[in-house]
Amino acid sequence: MRVEIPEPLRLRHRRTSEGRAWVDKLPILIEQAVAQWHLGVDLPAGKTPWHGNTGIVIPVLTQAGVAAALKIAFPFDEALLEPVALQLWDGHGMVRIMEDDESIGATLMERLDSGRSLMQLPMDEAIATWGALVRNLSIRPDDRPGWQRIPHIAGTAERYCDELPQRWGDLYEPFPRWLLEAALEVCQIQGAVGRRSNNDVLVHTDLHYLNILAKPGSADYVAIDPQAQLGDGEFGVAPCLWNRLGDLPERNSEAALRRRSSELAQAAGLREDLAAAWAVVREVENALWYLENSGRSGDAQRSLWVASTMAGKTLPGLPGAHELRVLS
Repeated sequence: MRVEIPEPLRLRHRRTSEGRAWVDKLPILIEQAVAQWHLGVDLPAGKTPWHGNTGIVIPVLTQAGVAAALKIAFPFDEALLEPVALQLWDGHGMVRIMEDDESIGATLMERLDSGRSLMQLPMDEAIATWGALVRNLSIRPDDRPGWQRIPHIAGTAERYCDELPQRWGDLYEPFPRWLLEAALEVCQIQGAVGRRSNNDVLVHTDLHYLNILAKPGSADYVAIDPQAQLGDGEFGVAPCLWNRLGDLPERNSEAALRRRSSELAQAAGLREDLAAAWAVVREVENALWYLENSGRSGDAQRSLWVASTMAGKTLPGLPGAHELRVLS
């Protein structure tokens, strides 16, 4: 059965020669993975597979009739590290990996219920489930060789110390200096010199509500799409702050966002102050990235609202929480 490549995925990757070449090769990569692992495509007629920005996921059946999911990812650094992280987590709070082939960017995983994520749960339940999952995911390094390939959050912080001021200046200082300096202060403290290496854990740095799915026929939830780094667990709270902003109350949304951050940290056994501080860093970096990419001004406003709110002084002139662009 030939799998149709979703048009939005084609459109996203047509901007570069590498992207166009990968999309053109996708049918061959899918056929190769299906053949080598003796899979059957389990996609209803006329349906296209799920896709994200950098990959495609196809429901399949193994030779033994087990429901699984085949993912083919665009070959960039984070995608190449995904199977490594999956092996390290080994099903503890994370979708279980069954096979992988780095040469074609293919990973075979257990199939989850794509219709049941934390987006569907009331916020208090979502926070409790997220926190319990983070506790399960927070494993410490051991002697397995995969750990050597995982980047360090402290290294990211040091890189930001150099990069963020330059990018801010190149964009003609698009937001107040105090917000940039608030992010840099965190990076300087949590860099290699100040980091708590004895507390380093494996962190899913993109653990938002849609990246947590239920197991079929079960009340258990596990994470998907790992973007792994090693370091402060608090670094992973931020994605749950820039998503589901519409669930905040219309009055005093800023205070409610700070409470949400504290509740997430408490549920996961993390430091509330450090979770808030890392959120400032991550949203300042996100805002710069959006401003560097034309047509993303609405996303930049959302990031600046979250960053400044978590820094304790929401920037004037930004839309309110319920008028901000929804992250899709």
